Amino acid sequence: MAGGWTNDGAVQEQIDSSIEDAIARARSQLPRGESLRRCEECDALIPEARRQAVPGVRLCVACQSEHDKEQQASSGYNRRGSKDSQLR
Repeated sequence: MAGGWTNDGAVQEQIDSSIEDAIARARSQLPRGESLRRCEECDALIPEARRQAVPGVRLCVACQSEHDKEQQASSGYNRRGSKDSQLR
């Protein structure tokens, strides 16, 4: 059922497009290539187990955790999915 001026399925198309964009963004941020032995940011030694578990790793665990927190804070996606949260 369409709502207002939208076509049937328009809302689902927007949802699908948002999900596809998020997947593409996440894939583009995956590490590639050979793992570094030392962290790019703090020069700490990256353990062999981490280098094998995450091919292409460039950051130590501490720096990666900090990077992940910054990424999460700047995420523009509406995780609640309710109309009220979109209006705020």
